Amino acid sequence: MAQTTPNHTQVVQGWAAHDTSGKITPYNFKRRENGVNDVTIKILYCGICHTDIHYAKNEWGITMYPVVPGHEIVGVVMKVGSNVKSFKVGERVGVGCLAATCLQCELCKNSQENYCDQLQFTYNSVFWDGSITYGGYSQMIVSDHRYVVRVPENLPMDRAAPMLCAGITVFTPLKDSGLVENRGKRIGVIGLGGLGHVAVKFAKAFGHHVTVISTSPSKEAEARERLGADDFVLSTNAQQMQARKRTLDFVLNTVAAQHSLGPYLDLLKVEGTLAIVGAPDKPLELPSFPLIFGKRVVKGSIIGSIKETQEMMDLCGKYNIVCDIEKIKPDQINEALDRLAKNDVKYRFVIDIAGTSSSL
Repeated sequence: MAQTTPNHTQVVQGWAAHDTSGKITPYNFKRRENGVNDVTIKILYCGICHTDIHYAKNEWGITMYPVVPGHEIVGVVMKVGSNVKSFKVGERVGVGCLAATCLQCELCKNSQENYCDQLQFTYNSVFWDGSITYGGYSQMIVSDHRYVVRVPENLPMDRAAPMLCAGITVFTPLKDSGLVENRGKRIGVIGLGGLGHVAVKFAKAFGHHVTVISTSPSKEAEARERLGADDFVLSTNAQQMQARKRTLDFVLNTVAAQHSLGPYLDLLKVEGTLAIVGAPDKPLELPSFPLIFGKRVVKGSIIGSIKETQEMMDLCGKYNIVCDIEKIKPDQINEALDRLAKNDVKYRFVIDIAGTSSSL
């Protein structure tokens, strides 16, 4: 497997991890020339996702070093291929988790390419030409236009960047359950972090009653006053949990730590749905009785298709929804990763790649 091909002639400055220490250091590498279906993008900002830690430290055992993380990428189009009609030089665009799919299967043809079994990611995957993909911790990227979305003009680029992963991760299960079009439902969000705070913003914008469910009492003021949540439940308080039994239509679980789903299933009405987007490294506990006696559904979801991602970005523009971020410079990446591992950020780190604090 080659890291590059003879077509990889563009030298790019980036930042990579080289071993399981996960330490990120400057790294120059080569990207492919802009092909007929490609757009070349000058990267302005790149969000930091918890997934970046897993890959940098090889915690999932699949890292191909050196790894250049980053799949929350926003920037400006510098070049377009001859087959590209949907983007022009100078446009504001974003690249999320997807780099390539087969384009031929039923899932790809039905705008569910994020479930294609030949899915390749923006970094630490193998592209169609056999090269290893490198992500957004770099100054530019060449992407197939079919995996690029437009960023609305009214959104600040730095705060829009995390929507390419965190945003689409929580948007898709809401859409799948009809909660984008239909208003007035009662929605619970478990966990108020990078994913959870965006989920609250979406659910409120879409006209729902929102309950934040957390193990941290300190999150209540943040949930209610800053994000506009209607209710807050301390999940370790049995009385509070009992008082909300069978009150919610839908619960979105963003927690990435091992826990039992039983207490949260009891919050759902009969035929309610619990959607899982957090990915603990150990199996979740799923008791059968809350499912059986409530005719409830537990389902999972991973990011979204490009069509769904563009729809989400357009709605973000309509409702002015962006992430709450802490902006850093490239030389602060390691500090940010350490803090992220301790959940010490509100709510997402974003790297100022261009170094100019662009007004875009």
